Amino acid sequence: MKKYNWAILGPGNIAREMGKALTEVNVEIYAVGSRGIESAEKFAEEFKVKKVYGDCDEMLKDPDIDIVYISTPHTFHYEYLLKAVQNGKHVFCEKAITVNAKQLDEVISIAKEKNLVIAEGMTIYHMPLYKKLREIINSGAIGKIKMVQVNFGSCKEFDPSNRFFSKELAGGALLDIGVYAVSFARFFLESKPNTVLTTVKYFDTGVDEQSGIIMKNDREQMAVIALTLTAKQPKRGVVAGTEGYIEIGNYPRADKATITYTSDGRTEEIVLGDTSKALNYEVQDMQDYITFKNHQEQLQFTSDVTHLLSEIRNQWGFVYPFEK
Repeated sequence: MKKYNWAILGPGNIAREMGKALTEVNVEIYAVGSRGIESAEKFAEEFKVKKVYGDCDEMLKDPDIDIVYISTPHTFHYEYLLKAVQNGKHVFCEKAITVNAKQLDEVISIAKEKNLVIAEGMTIYHMPLYKKLREIINSGAIGKIKMVQVNFGSCKEFDPSNRFFSKELAGGALLDIGVYAVSFARFFLESKPNTVLTTVKYFDTGVDEQSGIIMKNDREQMAVIALTLTAKQPKRGVVAGTEGYIEIGNYPRADKATITYTSDGRTEEIVLGDTSKALNYEVQDMQDYITFKNHQEQLQFTSDVTHLLSEIRNQWGFVYPFEK
């Protein structure tokens, strides 16, 4: 199999985790770039990266780079996604992949013209457990899917300068943790929801603190989502069918699920994958997407979720300052 040259743009905390995954799966990292050369050099020393750039634009022009991993704050994702595909690079980008659907649509259009792969670092799409659960559901084991329930609650310490609470940095629960919940729901629904009902409570800084979201698709399947940045909730998802239901705890990087069959109350535990290897699965999937040209479903999920997040904010009337 072809060996791909990966470049990391934005050597922050999550990039360090990706750096470990890349060295385990891909053996090495070809390049790292940052707006400050010092952070890039420090990262390069730790992970034995071949090339170091203190200018991100310069790095994106390197003809030997195959894949760019973007791990900057999501306010900068669109800028670098656009530049990367314009320079002929495949891109693996952290969630939320863009701040709004218009940005993503533009990037996807260019990527398709250039036959490039765009993928999001949404662990749900890459964990082996989820692929197995889809197989079980498609077999009819729990009947027809009717309802998905999913919640995510973080209790963030208030700091107005922190990106979680900053409108200027696209803060708020929806793009930080809500992207996981909506991605979970979309993964198990047979089609994208076309009806969305939602309400929101804002924080002092003007970002969305907590919200409730109800969605329904054209097959009458529903999803109910609860989000909050200021109260802890278990990360729990339930997929309910006519013949049983699946419960998944700590769902963003889950490696275990329990199926309950409603006819007799029998339970079955499904254990697959390794939570600690979540980013390893992402690296392998991204390379497979390019090698086998099989990324269409993943990209459709990402597009659907991004459009749903934009629709939710549209209903709230919530616009980030840089979107005006």
